[in-house]
Amino acid sequence: MMSRSVSPSPFLRVPCRGLLVMVLCLPGSTSPVGGQDSPLAGRLDPVTQEAVLATVDSARARGLPAEPLVAKALEGAAKGAPADRIVSAVRALAADLGSARAALGASVDAADVVAGAGVLRAGASPALLHDLRSARGPLGVGVPLAVLTSLMGRGVPVDTAAAVVLDLARRGAPDAHYAGLERRVLQDIGAGVPPGAAVAARAPAGAPVPPVAPSAGLARPAPPAGSQGPVRRP
Repeated sequence: MMSRSVSPSPFLRVPCRGLLVMVLCLPGSTSPVGGQDSPLAGRLDPVTQEAVLATVDSARARGLPAEPLVAKALEGAAKGAPADRIVSAVRALAADLGSARAALGASVDAADVVAGAGVLRAGASPALLHDLRSARGPLGVGVPLAVLTSLMGRGVPVDTAAAVVLDLARRGAPDAHYAGLERRVLQDIGAGVPPGAAVAARAPAGAPVPPVAPSAGLARPAPPAGSQGPVRRP
């Protein structure tokens, strides 16, 4: 199985690339997240901040990137989300970061763990991450994960996007091939081709693409100019 069920909560759907940008722009992201200099100070009530920091500390103890969790809490505060929703979203993200790290292996860097969590939250399974890592070997998984999240963010069915990207990995395709596939598929979607059909048409010959109905997938709007691209959950 390449896909899994996904929570319908809007707050739990956050772009992976967007989350990376939030992390990079996080004030004091290289400093401890607790205390007066914490980016959480004054943004959350004391009880909520304590619950968030407990999750952050636990993630750090497991070797997981902590900054995405802080970014998620700040996002919830900025949106005026209820305290319990903020805490739940941070804990859910921590769980997916852990699943991504377990599937990708301890040697991957923090950016790949965050990207892997984004793929999971878009509906893919940990098995896909493991298979992708195994197929790519020393080439790394950063580009394939970015293309996966981009395609799924534009409405390509999870199994279809996963099958094509994993096929490229098993063929030993270089990063440029993933970028080329993404560019052509997004051009086709922009021209009105259903997302699933666009990927099926652009897949390498012999790729094990699941059967796709002509109308499969609903095209999503292209991201605004200058944005970091589409993706879904936290």
